[in-house]
Amino acid sequence: MKVPIMKQLKYSVNIIKMNRRILLLPVFALFFLYSCNLLEPIPEAPFYGKGIVTIKFLQVNDVYEIAPLQGGKYGGMARVAYVRDSIKERNPNTFLFMAGDFLNPSLLGNLEKDGEPIRGKQMIEVMNAMDFDLVTFGNHEFDLSENELQERLNESTFPWVSSNVLHVTPSGAKQPFETKLEMGNEPISDYKTLFVRDSIGNEVRFGFIGLTLDSNPKEYVEYGNIYKEAKRAYDLVYPKVDFVIGLTHLTIDQDHQLAKELPEIPLIMGGHEHVSNLEREGNTVIAKADANAISMYIHTLVYNLRTQVLYVNSKIMYLDEKVPLQSNVDRVVKKWGEVLNTELSNVIPNTNEVIHIPKVPLDGTDSANRSTQTNLGDKVTEAMAFAYNYNVDAALVNSGSFRVDDMLSGRLTSVDIFRVLPFGGSVLKVDLKGELLKEVLDYGKSQRGKGAYLQRYKISQSSSGNWLIAGKPINYNKVYTIALSDFLLKGLDIPFLTRNNSGIVKVYEPEEDELAFDIRKSLIRYLKSI
Repeated sequence: MKVPIMKQLKYSVNIIKMNRRILLLPVFALFFLYSCNLLEPIPEAPFYGKGIVTIKFLQVNDVYEIAPLQGGKYGGMARVAYVRDSIKERNPNTFLFMAGDFLNPSLLGNLEKDGEPIRGKQMIEVMNAMDFDLVTFGNHEFDLSENELQERLNESTFPWVSSNVLHVTPSGAKQPFETKLEMGNEPISDYKTLFVRDSIGNEVRFGFIGLTLDSNPKEYVEYGNIYKEAKRAYDLVYPKVDFVIGLTHLTIDQDHQLAKELPEIPLIMGGHEHVSNLEREGNTVIAKADANAISMYIHTLVYNLRTQVLYVNSKIMYLDEKVPLQSNVDRVVKKWGEVLNTELSNVIPNTNEVIHIPKVPLDGTDSANRSTQTNLGDKVTEAMAFAYNYNVDAALVNSGSFRVDDMLSGRLTSVDIFRVLPFGGSVLKVDLKGELLKEVLDYGKSQRGKGAYLQRYKISQSSSGNWLIAGKPINYNKVYTIALSDFLLKGLDIPFLTRNNSGIVKVYEPEEDELAFDIRKSLIRYLKSI
């Protein structure tokens, strides 16, 4: 994947504190940033001096793969560690943050090691080696079972913050999740404070609130109202610090609303969308990096203790082959890479076998699959029909099933397919009425930009907007046979699409020895056949 030349926004925010009230005076500039040279310092000389403190916040979010993507070209946690170490060597006031979604999903996390599910253990070990300064929950952290998540929390040596998520215990009590430390269990706080000092010992304190969207309901999790809990946590931490930062895993719209509710927050480091974004709401900068550490944000905060003015400069950095791998973290990544190869060999006889060489790279990026029909979507959905010898009228899969967020090119192996579809699952053969099929397709279209957007086989839309099956308009009174991913029939992405819907006539579930039992094996077999 060639990193495009990006038009990037850079924001400066002046914050003046007067009698504990904050007046926000924005200064806005538009720049064209063609690259970010790690060794080229940001011009900060005018901001050094007595009572002036420069702080670096490094942000990643939505990291599912610990190793670089596309044969080592992009991303990789060892590159993030190298950048952090390089910057921290010049400025000790450097901090590393994760804005949610890292324990799940990933191919490695869905395998087993020594007979036990890995379920994010690899990520915790890598992040421990990286010495993260603070993380918050993403919605996918709660894909794990209650016990699995607690094990990961116990293993982590870095601090967590969460202002609106509580643990619902088996007894029904609602309390903060806990991490396990040498001195005993410690509740995850609804705010955190950190501090730095200038050259003569003056101290700057800054606080963090952590917020997570409620898109993954679980019996052991209670999500508090985002804005109410944010205000509560902000009011608790603000008297103790000079300024407060948001560390969030929310939709971009929710981040904007948060900035409206708490306009004195100068910076929100967010996640969830998987694509890099730098926006502004009032005087608040909202930043999100690309998923899988393809990019990271470097926020430079310069604070004047005398005038209580804060300057925020946010720049994106793309992590490609030019960025070295930090050796200590790379060793941990490679150790888990060996586990991946060993465990996959138990599932796939020959993990190195080349199964397909696409003439055109297959687009597995989230931004494409969640908004348009892609060539990867074409292949996956046709493979679903192939699994039933094409004895179906069409096929549908939710784009959120695709987790690779990468372009697939060159000599593809079975490992690449398992990276695309780490959740696996069966392909169901479902007889449903045409009227329900139209409702499903309309809903999927309305979810453009989200994981509920549908990739399709033999389904198209006319210029007038009518849905077509094999080129013919849907007959609302006819029963169609559709190959569906089993996830779709759980009603999680499309709330009304469940087995209890009156429009469902019959559901066929494949046996373990059938090709349709595993969507990944269906895709592998199909790609080998073309």
